[in-house]
Amino acid sequence: MEPIQYIIEIATSDFETTKSAVEGGADRIELCANLAEGGTTPSYGTIIQCREAFTVHLFPIIRPRGGDFLYTEEEYSIMLKEVKLCKQLGCDGVVIGLLNRDGSADIKRTAALVEAAYPLGVTFHRAFDRCSNPFEALEQLVEIGCERILTSGQKPAAPDGVELIAELNRVSDGRIVIMPGSGVRKENIKMLAEKTGCTEFHSSLRGKEKSKMDFIHPSFIDSEESYMNNSIDKEEVRALRIFLQ
Repeated sequence: MEPIQYIIEIATSDFETTKSAVEGGADRIELCANLAEGGTTPSYGTIIQCREAFTVHLFPIIRPRGGDFLYTEEEYSIMLKEVKLCKQLGCDGVVIGLLNRDGSADIKRTAALVEAAYPLGVTFHRAFDRCSNPFEALEQLVEIGCERILTSGQKPAAPDGVELIAELNRVSDGRIVIMPGSGVRKENIKMLAEKTGCTEFHSSLRGKEKSKMDFIHPSFIDSEESYMNNSIDKEEVRALRIFLQ
């Protein structure tokens, strides 16, 4: 029996964290800005720089703002432009998620984004965890051609939603990838794999590191915003795969 081929996706927040994730062996990057807000669309320059530097699969998130996933027509127009731009820049896919007021997936506009992205892959992100009926949303996302759902099982963290993730994976029956994410760490990734049967996993492994500035202004010595930068430990990325064995 051949060993299971696991895929590790890392959510990154800039070029440096992407570099660390790639060096740690990530199979795919969900490229974001503002991870503290759940991730928003990265800048044009960041996408280009990452695409030129790395051959790993690159999936920018297409999210014009933080907050909820109920978007205006103007915001949707922004998302459509950004999907087309990612295709022009040679990305491998995009990550999207739109909801209606009643908590159903906004399938009409999601389908249009999937069509605009083609042949790029499309992941529907954790807006899915705010859906009123996850099994109905799953069937709709399969029908319109999404290739993947990122989910924590409608709980704040995947280990708490493991039962629903397992059921979603069973129902999906290979028609769409179910990818656990949120709170995925080396300590629980093996449990998640065994209990859900999933083979793709998403983690941000968010950390902070001190600025390399020599001069620290005394008025801002305790300011994390001024003198702490986002970081990813490449060894923690590598450990995710090791702990799956």
